[in-house]
Amino acid sequence: MLWGSYLILINILTFFLFGEDKKRARRKKYRIPEHSLWFLSFLGGALGAFIGMYTFHHKTRKLKFRIGIPGILIFQCVCMLYLY
Repeated sequence: MLWGSYLILINILTFFLFGEDKKRARRKKYRIPEHSLWFLSFLGGALGAFIGMYTFHHKTRKLKFRIGIPGILIFQCVCMLYLY
């Protein structure tokens, strides 16, 4: 139960940070560092990052995000299946 709540929260946070970074990019304001977006994705927020990327059309031109985020998501799903 606690693990599920954690995953929900980290994915919601990551999703909204992708949206916030896109908003800041449009307004030419201080951006959220890419390493923060990657870090949250590694901590379990890859699904939120993936959905956020394509909802907000953010970081979709960067090859490292287009390949890296789905790669992390697949890895996390395999680990969850293994642990289950």
